[in-house]
Amino acid sequence: MIENRELTLDDYLAMLRRRALLILVPSLVAPLLGFAISFALAPKYTSTATILVEGQKVPENMVQPVVSQDLTARIATLKQQVLSQRKLQPIVEKLYPGRSGAEQGNMIDDIRDHMEIVPVGNDFSQIGPAVKKRPGGASSVPAFNITYTGSNPREAQQICNELTSSLLFENQKQLSDTATATSDVLNRGLEDAKRTLDELDSKLAAFKKQYVGQLPGDEENNLKILMGLNSQLESNTQTLSRAQQDKAYTESMLAQQLAAWKSSQSSTNPDTLQKQLSDLQTELIGLKARYTDDHPDVIKTKSDIAEVKKKLAEVNKAAADAPDTVTDKASASESPEIKQLRLQLHQYSDLITNATRDQKRLQTEIEQYQGRVSLSPAIEEQYKQLTRDYDSAQKAYQDLLAKRSTVDLTIQMNNQSQGERMFPINSANLPDSPSFPNRLLFAAGGLAVGLALGLALAMWFEFRDKSIRTEADAEAALQLPMLVAVPWVGDAQNGNGNGHRLWKFRKKSGSAKEVVEI
Repeated sequence: MIENRELTLDDYLAMLRRRALLILVPSLVAPLLGFAISFALAPKYTSTATILVEGQKVPENMVQPVVSQDLTARIATLKQQVLSQRKLQPIVEKLYPGRSGAEQGNMIDDIRDHMEIVPVGNDFSQIGPAVKKRPGGASSVPAFNITYTGSNPREAQQICNELTSSLLFENQKQLSDTATATSDVLNRGLEDAKRTLDELDSKLAAFKKQYVGQLPGDEENNLKILMGLNSQLESNTQTLSRAQQDKAYTESMLAQQLAAWKSSQSSTNPDTLQKQLSDLQTELIGLKARYTDDHPDVIKTKSDIAEVKKKLAEVNKAAADAPDTVTDKASASESPEIKQLRLQLHQYSDLITNATRDQKRLQTEIEQYQGRVSLSPAIEEQYKQLTRDYDSAQKAYQDLLAKRSTVDLTIQMNNQSQGERMFPINSANLPDSPSFPNRLLFAAGGLAVGLALGLALAMWFEFRDKSIRTEADAEAALQLPMLVAVPWVGDAQNGNGNGHRLWKFRKKSGSAKEVVEI
């Protein structure tokens, strides 16, 4: 290939014509080789089972689904669980009894390498925890395939069936365990919330009992009662003062009446007679000191003493014979005014006693209600704290009750097969042809490789070929403008040895002309 010039489409077509055989031979041989190689490889058979994910039949706004995890993560989790040693060991022991531990380990690794889960139609990322409805459209029902590739079609089908059954079992177990675990957590939370609520209820009841009448709602009533008690105390004080004044006045009136009555009753009164006797005896002693017994004053005094002694003896004798009668008579002999005054005095004493007692009671109650009013802010703060804690605990308890009710509905929905579920719509098939090697694919690959090889060889030969075939090649090789080109007309042996004709070119160099034969 002559360098230092641009190649046109005609140049490329000319290259293809010149190297057509070089390109065609590898392109025909390589597919045959690829097809033949496919027969030398061990065949692999792929069994496929299709699983449909059916969304729950009850609307989500009525009953929440069991799981909130998206289907992509759930399928990945289920796959890891199915491919665990715990799940694959029983499958290998069932299908390949009598194998050694090392062989079983190799088979488990082989199952892990050749088991795949792929979505059908939709990507897993478009699928939520349940069937999602597109706005204005129908619900999308997702599905996925479980595939296993083995060296034997029956073996591939059996292992695929076992893996499918294991995955469906793990999914059902996961849903059941999630619902049960959620229910257990909510039940324990309800027990704790109930216990906390009962404790706060007891504290609140004890607080109300301890501070009865001092709670925030009682402050206004306490103020009203305090005002009423102050009014009663003021009225009671006025009543007490007035009763004391009336009693003092009655006592003075009674004293005057008693003095007048006693003076009128002194002649028959033993005490009066005894006093008169004592006074006369004293007077007699004084008279005797100054006079003789024959003095008229001494005689008169002795006569008065004898008369008084006689009256006193009569009165004492009458009193000894009938003392009760004398007392009753003495009392009965009091005037009605004195009896009325005594009655009034007794009434005033009772009134003062009652008023004093009421005054002490009112003062005690006033002090009590004043203490309630003064303690109201502190008690109100404690009461608010207790009620706030109680309301929060009650709200938490009600929320847990509602959640447990929802979980119970969810468990009931799953037990009745109304929730989300997975079930096979196509069980594992028995492959009738190997999935590997794909002979047509091998042939197509051979064709691609042969074509690439032929093109590479053609390009290599073209880059190594320095023949001049066109005027553009001559100008690029001579690096001089060409005046005229004469084609070689002669025998084929007069060619250049490559099957190409010779050309004579006239080259202009300065003023001279030169004919160059190529």
